[in-house]
This record gives sequence, structure tokens and C-alpha cells, in this order.
Amino acid sequence: MHTHISAPRDEIFDYIADLAGRPAYCDHYMRDFHLTRPNSSGKGAAARFRLSAPMAAQWAEIAVAEHDRPRRVAEAGAIGRLGRTRFGAVYDLTSEHPQLTRVDLTTWSEPGTRGDALRESLGVRRWLKRQSKVSLERLRLIFEETPDAPLARVTVAGFEPLRSPRFGASVSRGDLGRAAQRDG
Repeated sequence: MHTHISAPRDEIFDYIADLAGRPAYCDHYMRDFHLTRPNSSGKGAAARFRLSAPMAAQWAEIAVAEHDRPRRVAEAGAIGRLGRTRFGAVYDLTSEHPQLTRVDLTTWSEPGTRGDALRESLGVRRWLKRQSKVSLERLRLIFEETPDAPLARVTVAGFEPLRSPRFGASVSRGDLGRAAQRDG
């Protein structure tokens, strides 16, 4: 599936590649979205969310596997119990004009068991395709219409940047305890 967005390719790429902004256009089928790593953009960025598919709501994890600026973002992940079902999404961006970008979204999945394959064939695959099409349309609206309110963004669950180590330094438990007493 694809859409055309009236915006420069670099801007669209930066927005898609940053997983923290994903709820702004995917929250209609991804619930409880949160980052699993402090870096929300680039190769290795990862997130966890709950797919709200009918009769098949499951937790999923996704990570950016390929980050080829400004042309392609590929994501790979796992869904369901023990991550048996593998899935992925690839965003390909083509500049058709300085202010017009074609965004192609390709999704795939590999069911881990016969039960997972049956569930997919009974409608989950079609449901996911419809939801992906809606998310592309919502992405287009983000760039082509001025939003009424600030766009949704997420952070790492439980991440406190002021207490995180800086420049590769490690933090001992004693340092965290002292910081907690100082903060009060």
C-alpha cells in the first residue's frame, strides 16, 4: 500500500524513523505503546505495544533493523506468546517532486504455529492491512493539515534521564541510593 504526502522526503523520513512519534498515527490499533530503549530513532530503536486485533489482542515488540536515510526504514519484530510469530514493516520513501513524497508501506508476518497461522487466515491479516492503510492516511494528514493539538509522543517506560549514566559511565546501586535521598 502507498500514499502521496505533500512534504519533503527528509522530513517524512525523520518522523517515521522516530518511534516515539508512532502513536500519533498508529494509536487506533496499537495500545500501550512505549519505547524499550532510550534512543527512539535510528537502527536499534525499539518499542513494545499491544495490537488490539479482534479476538487476537497480543503484545508485540518491534525494532528498527534498517535505517537508510532518507530512503528506507525497515522494522522487524515478534508478536504473541514467546514471540513465536515474526513480523516486519518496511517504509520506502521516493521523492517525486521536492514537495511530494511517495510512501510505500509493506508488512509481512511468519506465523510460529499452526494456530497462529489459522488465526491470521481467519481475518487478522486483513484487519492489519486495513489498519496499516488507515495509519498511512493519518500520517499524510499530519503533514498536510495543521494539527489542532500537539502530536502524541511516548518515552521509555520508567526511564529517568537525570539519573541515567552519562558518556558511558556506569552507575552503582549506592550512587542511585544517594541520588534518591538527595532528591528527596
